[in-house]
Amino acid sequence: MNRVTETVAQPVQAGWKRGDALDALLTREWLVTNALGGYASGSLGGACTRRFHGHLIAALPAPLGRTMMLNHLEEVIEANDVCYRLSGDEHGGGKEIAYPEAGFLQEVVLECGMPVWRFFKNGIRIEKRVLMPHLQNTAYIIYRLIESPQPLKLKVRPSLHFRPHEGLLTAPVAAQWSVRLPKDHEAEIDDGRKFPQLRLLLFGPNAHLRQDVRTFEHVLYRVEKSRGYEYEGPLWSPGVIEADLKPGDDAGIVASVERWEVLRALDYNDAVQAEIDRHRRLLSVASIDPSREFAAQLVLAADQFIIHPHTRVADEARVRAAGDEPRTVIAGYHWFTDWGRDTMVSLEGLTLCAGRYREAGNILRTFASYIKDGLIPNLFPEGQHAGLYHTADATMWFFHAVWRYFKATNDHETVRSLIPKLIDIMDHHVAGTDFNIHVDPKDGLLAQGAEGYQLTWMDAKVDDWVVTPRRGKAVEINALYYNALRILEQLLLLQEDLEGARRFDDLASRARVSFNERFWYNDGQYLYDVVDANDASLRPNQIFAVSLDFPVLDEARWKRVVDVVSDALLTPYGLRSLSKDNPDYKPAYDGDLRARDAAYHQGTVWAWLIGPFIDAWLKVHPTDTAGALRLLDGFKPHLAQACIGTISEIFDAEPPYHPRGCAAQAWSVAEVLRCLHKLKA
Repeated sequence: MNRVTETVAQPVQAGWKRGDALDALLTREWLVTNALGGYASGSLGGACTRRFHGHLIAALPAPLGRTMMLNHLEEVIEANDVCYRLSGDEHGGGKEIAYPEAGFLQEVVLECGMPVWRFFKNGIRIEKRVLMPHLQNTAYIIYRLIESPQPLKLKVRPSLHFRPHEGLLTAPVAAQWSVRLPKDHEAEIDDGRKFPQLRLLLFGPNAHLRQDVRTFEHVLYRVEKSRGYEYEGPLWSPGVIEADLKPGDDAGIVASVERWEVLRALDYNDAVQAEIDRHRRLLSVASIDPSREFAAQLVLAADQFIIHPHTRVADEARVRAAGDEPRTVIAGYHWFTDWGRDTMVSLEGLTLCAGRYREAGNILRTFASYIKDGLIPNLFPEGQHAGLYHTADATMWFFHAVWRYFKATNDHETVRSLIPKLIDIMDHHVAGTDFNIHVDPKDGLLAQGAEGYQLTWMDAKVDDWVVTPRRGKAVEINALYYNALRILEQLLLLQEDLEGARRFDDLASRARVSFNERFWYNDGQYLYDVVDANDASLRPNQIFAVSLDFPVLDEARWKRVVDVVSDALLTPYGLRSLSKDNPDYKPAYDGDLRARDAAYHQGTVWAWLIGPFIDAWLKVHPTDTAGALRLLDGFKPHLAQACIGTISEIFDAEPPYHPRGCAAQAWSVAEVLRCLHKLKA
């Protein structure tokens, strides 16, 4: 049987090819993940342009959380008359970028979700690939010399700075580094502090670590500089990993914080094949032929966000003790953890549309175990055990996710177990719960708002400045509240609890009457964004009054709302968060942190909103599936334009709509994939 590195595993997603702009090697990124929250990522050209770029970011139990363990690899091949650089770097003060050897890099692609670099020049052909085995804090970096007129030496210098995921770049590199070589081809590296050892397993002909300690004092991270963060810091290197290669030989590194027996259990060829087989199973479960490249790539991208909450050991143990398997969703790479709102919005696209029904149930039951005072957590901070609950909409999205799960699976047992929790949530909201979240007895609408908190999805905050506080009765909060009441009513009817169903029907009916009386902005012929404050900002939040399964808005007004949103907010990459006519509108999301947060929901395009917009569009134009599909066209080329194979969090509000924010965002991928599934495309 041929080695897996000799095959091309479908689907293939292009990322860069010779002839593309050289700067794209800095601006485009790759990402692989391990289903624990850990990952490896970098620019296509090899330079670490973000603080989050590295070949091993391990997901470790709290209080460590995600931890940078292997930052950068400087890669060179040499012979008597040849010295070609495979990767770029920004060492030596960061004044100039060192690109891969000119003309040597031919292309970068994803093969079945794994990044592959192909180099060819003067008869030398070499491939590199990176992968992380499922549920391991381990990275495989594999090089294969396919052809060469002469034997070559591969030289790889690893550079390190063990630090928390978002730790200071400027923190000194530890002074107590030690390197131990327990066996041939093995190395243990320790920085003398609280972090675990980094274990390196070397493979290939005559593979060894030649110790040659160096410290790079001024490594530049240019994306961090552009974002107004600290952008320069030191790295330490123990030496150079060397291997002798002739055509057909493989060499490389297995970097890990796992035990040695785990590293030795799976050789590089088996690791590649296992990951290809796993990805093929994901496509099979989703009923996606790999030749449907757009949908297939999104199924593989969706897999990157579904994780075991490995860093919260106590919570994981508690869920397992109840006989369940804990699951959650990383909201976005590189810096988000798991967020309640993003998880519930994403659940259908990431799991149900991909045939992963069991994991969908696991996610719902995991979050149900965290309910407190009628709320699910907003987020779990990096490296901490406890969640934060400052959200008014995540819990309403929980109802939506439960309903979509039930419709897809008919899992009465899970729904029965959740109904008491859903009733408790509504009772807390009617009586009033934390952050002044309460049903107003005067009109039956859901109000929220507490000084210093941002409780809706428009949640930007800089120091004490809440950019879009939206305190009061927000349009999407009440659309979600009405939808949740109707969902609970339907679930209780299925349980033949007529009295309980009648109670929530009464609450829903009153909320609907008040909504239609109070939210219609007659002068603009669209919906207020927030009533009581009478905020008539033209925002996309009103689309949920049409798009949800139980729309709160009178049907006679659906078309007008869809038309207004389409005319003012629709772009090829989702919906603008604010109309251009508003004085607070910002056309671009750039600059320092304060400037970016000022623009985050003030015009910036959000990719995930294309999902509810298509839902609403189809309610108004039920036969126009072709038109709905065209609304997704912009995302196809985008898969090769930012972090290859996935979808960014946000985009600038005006052409050319530069991708911004997280390089890979769960609800962006989920909603595009959900729409493809809905439209049977």
